Formats: sequence, structure tokens, C-alpha cells
Amino acid sequence: MYTKYIAHRRPNIFGLLFIFLCITSSYSCCDEPTEYYTAADYKSTPKIDAHFHYKSDNTCFLDFAQNDNFKLLSPDPDPGSINILNNNSAITNKIYHKRPKQFSYFTTFCAADFEKPDFTKKTISHIEKEISSGAAGVKIWKNIGMSIQDKNGNYILPDHPAFDTIYNYLERNNIPLMAHIGEPRDCWLPVEKMEAPNNANYYKHHPQYHMFLHPEMPSYEKQISARNNILKKHPGLHFIGAHLASEEWNIEKLEKTMNEFPRMKIDLSGRILNLQVQSIKNYDKVRNFIINYADRILYGTDYGVNMKDSTKNDQYKWIKEQWEKDWLYYATDSVFESSDLNCAVKGLHLPKKVIDKIYYNNAILYFNQ
Repeated sequence: MYTKYIAHRRPNIFGLLFIFLCITSSYSCCDEPTEYYTAADYKSTPKIDAHFHYKSDNTCFLDFAQNDNFKLLSPDPDPGSINILNNNSAITNKIYHKRPKQFSYFTTFCAADFEKPDFTKKTISHIEKEISSGAAGVKIWKNIGMSIQDKNGNYILPDHPAFDTIYNYLERNNIPLMAHIGEPRDCWLPVEKMEAPNNANYYKHHPQYHMFLHPEMPSYEKQISARNNILKKHPGLHFIGAHLASEEWNIEKLEKTMNEFPRMKIDLSGRILNLQVQSIKNYDKVRNFIINYADRILYGTDYGVNMKDSTKNDQYKWIKEQWEKDWLYYATDSVFESSDLNCAVKGLHLPKKVIDKIYYNNAILYFNQ
């Protein structure tokens, strides 16, 4: 009887469906990757420091960086002279050809030669040579706007007509331009009104670079206006505003700039304290800004190594510690003490897809893959 009953009773379709859904749901919960990274994911996650000054002709630090899953993009610093320019280019090019998949670089040019009759021709020829040899883009530095003067002693700004043909060339050939224009706004403020403690300490001990004490120099507003003029005149330019485009002090203002110039990208280098100061005051504002503009933000530090550094140098250890601290701030919701700000800072806990963009996807196009 029992056997017959089992054989002929109608199956409980709804019961079976419920069991099936429970089983598949439990599998999907277990198998689905988490939406966020943790501190433990730091080393295993591919990363790019897209603003790292590599001033050495050996690969020791690249080995060190590779151990933490880092690629490096090195923007050439101010050349000062044609001899220094050629030396910098030779060093970075040598490293690039040794590690083209892990190392990339931006070249630069001697802006101080802007009044020479052959400046434009020689500069474009130099850029063509550098790009064909491996450079991924061009960088201009704050010396245009803060130190270079014309024959009459006037400071020139980066929107000077002498550079228009060069910007046209870069725009036409889709060659990226990274621009370090001006300094943090703190540079133009009294020490007691500066936002970032590291700036206050630096300018207090280096008054020659403290623009608040040098009203004869171009103002902060003129620096930012010059940048905007470049972007208005060259709307197709592949432009990267280094150091949060020198608008690190006000995320809302930077957001307006990003909206006005939809092709502009920015890097985070050297301005993490400014983000932390603002996220302490308004956590969601900073977090939402990075999420909303994740396709146009590159992680970078502005750290560097030089010829004297070796794998035993404390500089290596210090850089690794800073990389790890940055990861805690961007990728996790950890609360940690900041010795710079003398207070607790909460990590932004950015989603995985955002971390992947700012730490890797947005910068990988500058590498030979």
C-alpha cells in the first residue's frame, strides 16, 4: 500500500520549487563576489601608481613595486635645460624598454625656450621622437606660471600663445597632456589658514616658495584661469589635471570644473590629505564625487626614487607603507589614526568597480600591453 501510494500521488510542485529556490539562492550568495575589497586584497589586486617619479636607471624599485602588484607611470619633471631633458628622457626610456609592461612614462619639453624662433618646430620634433620611442604622453610643469619669464620680466602662464601650436599638435594626434599647473591653493594663503598640515609645515620652512609672501607672482586664480583657457581653446585635448587639477581644496568646485570640461581627467597624487580633511567634514560628498567621476580619476602618489635609492633604502619601506595607507582610505571602511591630521579618518569604502577604475583601468591605456 505504501509503495502504491508513493507511486501514484501527485508531486507538490510548489514545495519542490521552494526547495529549488532555496538551494540555488544559497549557491548564488556563496559564489557571488563581494562588492568591496578589504585590506587583505591590497597585495593581490592589480594597481597602477599613475604619478610616480622614477629617476633611476635600474629596475630595483620596479621589482619591489611588482611584489605589491604595482605598475608605475612616471611623468618627467621640469627639465630645466636641454641637457637635463635629454638625460631624463634617456633614463626613463631605458627603464621603459626594460619593463614595457610594468613601466610607462610621459615626456616633457623645455618651455623656457619659448621665445626662441625655432621653439615650436624643435618642440614638436622632440615630442614626435619621444612618442615614437615609447613615451605615452607629455607633461607640463608648474614652472610655466611660477618661474619662467619673458624677455621683459613678465611671468608667463600655460595658456601663453607660444604653446598653442603644441597643444594643437597634441590634440590632433590624441597625445595625452598631463598638466601640473600652479600649486595647492594653500600656497597663496597665510600659514594659519592652510587646509593641509603638511603644506603649512613646508611653507613655514620654505618661505621662498610661499606665494602669499610674493604678491608679484601670478595669483592662484590666474593659474586656474590659464588652465581653463587651454581647455576652452582645445576641447578635444586628452587632458589630465595633476594633483586634483589644483582644486584639491574644494570638491564642489572641482565637480563644476569636471562638468564644464567633460574630457578632463584628474589624478589624486599628492593631495590625499585634502580629501581626508573634507571627508571628515562631509564623508558622503567626497565619496560620491569619486564614485560619480570614477571613469576620469587616476590613482597616483607623486612619490619617487632616484639613483641613490636601493632595495635596502628606507624610502622603499616608506612608500610601501603609504601605498597601504592609501588603500585603507580608498578601498575600506577602516577607521585609522592620521599622524598628519592628528585625528581619526574613516576609509571611503569605494565599491570594487570604482577601485578597479581609479587604480587600474583608467591608466592601463598608457601602457604597452
